[in-house]
Amino acid sequence: MFKNSHEQQAQPHPQEGSSCSWYPPSVVGSTNSSRPATPSSSASNSFNSQRPAEWSHSPSPVSPAEAAGVIALLKDKSVDELRKLLSDKDAYNQFLLSVDQVKIQNKIRDELRNETLQLARNNLDKEPQIMELRNQCRIIRTTELAAAQEKLNELDRQKEETLKFYSPASFMHRLQDAMNVTEEESEIVNRQLLDREIDLGTFVQKYKKLRISYHQRALIHLAAKTSPIG
Repeated sequence: MFKNSHEQQAQPHPQEGSSCSWYPPSVVGSTNSSRPATPSSSASNSFNSQRPAEWSHSPSPVSPAEAAGVIALLKDKSVDELRKLLSDKDAYNQFLLSVDQVKIQNKIRDELRNETLQLARNNLDKEPQIMELRNQCRIIRTTELAAAQEKLNELDRQKEETLKFYSPASFMHRLQDAMNVTEEESEIVNRQLLDREIDLGTFVQKYKKLRISYHQRALIHLAAKTSPIG
């Protein structure tokens, strides 16, 4: 008789741990940690260790404050209600959607989704305007911009020519050319006098003018050559 009573106590309760739970491991762990160990809780823990594979990749555990909020919602429920939450997916989802933290997250999600949809609609509404602006930019790039670029290149060329013309080296070169021309003209006047093509009075007048011009240019050339900027 004692042996039969001992075997009866050793048999597990068939009702505990037999229902499928829809709780994430973090929630179940939090509820179990807040209650003293009982045969039913031991059976529930045993069942948790044999959960399907989808719970093995669950999110990170909830914070203590969130777990406390869930426990506060569960503490007034009866054992039958808790078992129904563990076994009935619809009941679990209904309870989950009634949690304040879940409501807040769902509200934020809906607001972000609505804002994203509104931004997408605004972008789609502006697509014709964007295409029109692109066409205008293409026209400007191929017509007005090309003409402006050509004019700019011409102005750059003129600037380079002006700088080159008034550069010290160019000035010295042109001054030397003018001296050479004056020297040649003086030789021509002198040959005309020797060939009696002009009289003495005309020779003196032309030759004097040419030599004055030559020596003026020669002095300027010498001064520019000896100047530091030359």
